Parts: sequence; C-alpha cells; structure tokens
Amino acid sequence: MALTEVSSNKVFGGYQKVYSHDSKEVGCSMKFGIYLPPQVEQNKKLPVIYWLSGLTCTEANFIEKAGAQRYASVLGVIIINPDTSPRGLNIPGDSDAYDFGVGAGFYLNATQEPWKNNYKMYNYITVELQNIINSNFEVAEGKQSIMGHSMGGHGALICALKNPGLYKSISAFSPICNPSECAWGIKAFTGYLGPKETGSWSDWDATELVKKYNGPPIELLIDQGLDDKFLSEKQLLPENLIEACKATGVPAVLKKREGYNHSYFYIASFIGEHIKYHVDALLK
Repeated sequence: MALTEVSSNKVFGGYQKVYSHDSKEVGCSMKFGIYLPPQVEQNKKLPVIYWLSGLTCTEANFIEKAGAQRYASVLGVIIINPDTSPRGLNIPGDSDAYDFGVGAGFYLNATQEPWKNNYKMYNYITVELQNIINSNFEVAEGKQSIMGHSMGGHGALICALKNPGLYKSISAFSPICNPSECAWGIKAFTGYLGPKETGSWSDWDATELVKKYNGPPIELLIDQGLDDKFLSEKQLLPENLIEACKATGVPAVLKKREGYNHSYFYIASFIGEHIKYHVDALLK
C-alpha cells in the first residue's frame, strides 16, 4: 500500500515521521505517526509499540506531548500512533459531539447504519495498520506490544484480549475499563453497535472479555491518576476490571498515582516507565 510522508523531524537521533495512506477498512485517508529510533540505521529489525490515543485526539497529540521519543531512542523501539477515527467522510451527525463520531471511533467495528461501512477501527488497528507497518518498515516479526490512554486504553485492552498472543505486553493510562457501564461507553456502544440486548457489547468491553479470556498469560498494567475527574465521575471504572481479573486469574497491576489527572502531563510523567516495561517484555 502506498504511503505518503506528511512530515519528518529529527529528534533524539531518530526521526519522528507522519504518514498518510488510503485505508480500505475505513474508506478514507488515514494518518499515523511513527518514531524510528537511531538504531534503524544499523539495519536492525526492531520491536514495535503501538499507542492508541483518547477522545478528541489525532495522531499529533501523542507525538507532541508524551515525550516518548527520548525513551524510545535509548531503548531502540519503534512507536506507532494512529489517528482515533475516520475523518472527512461527512456522515450526518459524525461531528455533533466530542464523544461520538469523529475523534471517537472507540476502536471497535460498528454494526449499525450509518457507521458500519467506515467505523471499523478495530480491523484498522489489528489488521490493516499492522500489515502496513510490517510491509514498509524494518520491524522484528512477532515483537509488538500495545498501550493507550482513556478511550485508547480501552482500545489497547480489547485489541490484546481479543487476539491472544498478538501482543507481548499491554499497558493503559486511565483506560475506560468497563464501557458497558459508563456514560461514554453506553453512548458509543448504542450508536455503533445497537441496543445492549442485541449489540454484542461484551465483545468490546475489557471487563467482560477478561471473564472469557483463554490464551497465553498476559499481564494487564493499568495506570491511574487519582486526581482524574473522570475517575470520580465513574467513566473509567478500573475497579471493575481488577475485580474481574482477580475472579478469573488474569494477572493485573493497578498503579495509583497520587495528585495526577487525566492529562498528557500525567502521561509524560510515566511514559518512560511504560516503554521500559514493554521493551523488557519484547526482548525476552
């Protein structure tokens, strides 16, 4: 598939690039960021970490705010960060709210009109984008991990739980852990999947997926700022996921960060710790 380089900036010895391409899965032009650390110049096949961003974000937020390049440069890992939804389709109602439609794809495959032909971010992340990366860049076969934030944390969790063995490790900052039970998730799932009784919501909810997980052991690393207003507003519900993990024996760690909120200031404070966690798993 043809890629168009949108931008390239040298940073910490490597290159932060953005590419665009025509996506068959979502039916529009999509962008993704890729950080290529200096080790690529040694013709090494490097491990990959995918980052999924949250509501309202594009590929730019993580690139500009997380500070991940410094750590990826030292540890020799490629980081991929896609956009959060299709864009430019002008589907009626797709830009009416920040938490549904553009910027809010929720990393699922929609089944309802008018969304089902384009809002297939799950297929885009786990199949199409992965094939693009594997075909165009020097990546180590089978050496990939996934992480994300908020809606993207939800996306990282479900991508890993629905594809046992695909990712070597998983972590999430302030993820939407039980979307079937929070306002954000109920709105998105109703619109994209239909009523709860008929919409297979449990197939896209990490707390429900944990209950039926049957694959290689994988630890869920959940990072949560305790001053996060969305935690107190019951949008994130990490306790539900941790309880489900305990009940089913899926390993999980919940790191509680005193004084931190939902912002990229919080992410930047601990992104190095997460990248190291993933690289340790990828190099085993």
